[in-house]
Amino acid sequence: MTQKHVILSLIFLFSTFPFSVTAGELKPGFDKEEYRELMLISARTTAEEEYYSKFPEPTRFKMIYQSPVIGLDNLWDLWKDDKNVAAISIRGTTTRAESWLVNLYAAMVPAKGKLEISANHTFDYELAANPRAAVHVGWLLSTAYLSQDILPKINELYNNGTREFLIMGHSQGGAIAFLLTAYLKNLQRNKKLADDIVFKTYCSAGPKPGNLYFAYDYEAAVQGGWAYNVVNAADWVPETPMSIQTVDDFNTTNPFKNARSAIKKQKFPQNLVLKHIYKKLDKPTRKAQNAYEKYLGEMTSKLIRSNIPEYISPDYYKSNHYVRTGNTIVLMPDAEYYAKYPDGSEQIFIHHFHEPYLFLLDRMK
Repeated sequence: MTQKHVILSLIFLFSTFPFSVTAGELKPGFDKEEYRELMLISARTTAEEEYYSKFPEPTRFKMIYQSPVIGLDNLWDLWKDDKNVAAISIRGTTTRAESWLVNLYAAMVPAKGKLEISANHTFDYELAANPRAAVHVGWLLSTAYLSQDILPKINELYNNGTREFLIMGHSQGGAIAFLLTAYLKNLQRNKKLADDIVFKTYCSAGPKPGNLYFAYDYEAAVQGGWAYNVVNAADWVPETPMSIQTVDDFNTTNPFKNARSAIKKQKFPQNLVLKHIYKKLDKPTRKAQNAYEKYLGEMTSKLIRSNIPEYISPDYYKSNHYVRTGNTIVLMPDAEYYAKYPDGSEQIFIHHFHEPYLFLLDRMK
C-alpha cells in the first residue's frame, strides 16, 4: 500500500468514525456555570415571581413549555438553548399540604414494580436492576405523574433532532430528579427509549432517594461525570429521610447472617449472654423500621388516597436504610456565610433555598 493509499484510508476511517458521544455540547464533569444556569432556571420553576425575581434571568436557555400542575402539586418546565440542548426542570416542595405529603410518604418500595394510581393509570417502572434496590414511595409517585408528561416531550424533541438533555431539580425536585434519571436510563437499557440520548443530571439539595442497592445501581449507570448532587453542608434537607439500618440491609455475605446459629454453638452460659446482647441490638432497629413503615407508609397512604381516591397502596419493602446517593458536590459554609445566613431555629430553611446555594457557588474555587 502506497503512502497515498494510507493517507486516504486514514481520512476515510476518521470521517466515518462515530463521534456522537464526544462531539455533543454536554460534557461529563461538574460544570459550575452549567449548574448556575440550571439554578436560575430552577428558581423560575417555582412559578412564583416574588421568589425568583431576586435572581437574574437565565442567559443560555429559554422556556418552551411549562406543564400543568399534576399529581401531588407537581410541575416541570422544559427549556432549550440555541445549541439544541434541552433542560428538564422539576419543581420542589411547595406550600401546599399535598406537596408536603409526598415527602412524608417515606416508606420504601422495590425499585422495580408497578403503582396502581387509578383505573386508567398503572405506572410500570424499573429504576434499578438489583432486586434488593428500593426507593422512596412518595417521590416515586410524583415521578409516575411527571414522567407521563415528560416522556412525550423527550420523544418529540428527539424526533426533531435533540439528543442532549439536562435534568435539574432542587429540594424535592432533586429527589425526583434522581428517580427520573434512573427511570430514563433503565428505559434506555431495556430498549424502550433511544439509547443515543445523553442525559446529564444535577440534583440540588437532594434528599436521600433510596437504599444502598439503589445507590449502587444509580451510581454505576451515571458514573463518569454524568450526574451530581450539589449540597450546602449547612442544609438539613439532604440529611433526610431518617435512616434505619438492620442486619437485613447488609449484602448477602456478611458476619451477621448466621449470628444466631453461631451463638447457639457457644458454651453455656456464654450462649445465653450473647443471645441476650444480640436481641438487645437487633430488636430496636427492627421495631423502629416497622414503626416507620406503619406511620410513613400504611397510615400516610390513607392521606394520599384523600387526594388520589383510586390509588392502591403497594407492598412496602422491609427497610428504611436511606443513603446519600450519587457524586456529591459539597458547598462548604465559612464564617462569612454564617454571618449572612446564621443558624437558628426560627428559619428552618435558611440554608436550603436557591439564594444560599448560589452564594456558596460564587465562593467555590
